[in-house]
Amino acid sequence: MSLIEAIIFGIVQGITEFLPISSTAHIVITQMLLGYSFPGFGFEIFLHLASILAVIIYFRKDLVEVITGFFSYFGNRSKENRVQFLFALYIVVATGITGVLGFLLEGSVGTFLKTPPFIAIALTVTGLFLIIIERFFKLGNRTEKDMTFLDSIIVGLGQTLAVIPGISRSGATLITALFAGLNKETAVRYSFLLSIPVILGSTMLAIGDFTDGSLVAETGVLALVVSFIATFIFSWIGIVWLIEFLKKSKLIYFAIYCFAAAIFIFFYFDASFVIDVE
Repeated sequence: MSLIEAIIFGIVQGITEFLPISSTAHIVITQMLLGYSFPGFGFEIFLHLASILAVIIYFRKDLVEVITGFFSYFGNRSKENRVQFLFALYIVVATGITGVLGFLLEGSVGTFLKTPPFIAIALTVTGLFLIIIERFFKLGNRTEKDMTFLDSIIVGLGQTLAVIPGISRSGATLITALFAGLNKETAVRYSFLLSIPVILGSTMLAIGDFTDGSLVAETGVLALVVSFIATFIFSWIGIVWLIEFLKKSKLIYFAIYCFAAAIFIFFYFDASFVIDVE
């Protein structure tokens, strides 16, 4: 892999990972446009780790607050500790649902679901639901203090849909969290924190791609380092931008982008091409 390709993949992964526009679809598009194919899933997982590092550092205070509150609750059952204790459990429940169902459904993702037309359809569906939740659904005002286990179940089920190529994980969690009645700030925070165990879990499942040395041999040490740094920087930019964007703007803009990307994929790429996706 050349350094230019490493930088491009890092930028694409970083910017799209946490936006509701499917990072998988964009990585696939980038591979096809550059005529480059990843050797297995190791490189994608590697880039995901850079994105998660950005989340962990950006939300470090939130993570410390949740973890501290969770363990402190066993000795001091204050109202504040109870909120953080339950919030941690909501993350565990949603992650557990996604992990179990994702594992069971992953083998059911047939060849047809990995073709450009279906990915275009999946992006279109994401766009439609973004419009529905924004225009035809009354947004709630519930915060983490008002969350219930039903919220975590709904979001966990929504997050499971990301096993379908073209369905955005962040988009699915954001949409279902808003559907459950959470306000935008809480929904975004919950979505970001949920990404940590989910992506780290998928990394552990692909640990073989790291330990057998094939990733370094196929990609190159320098390209890996450059792509990791690029992904981290642009993931950070994506996190900051999304949080600020949603404070002032509407989800419908992401919907329009999903439609445009779907049209491009549908008409530009060979419909019979089968995409090897994570």
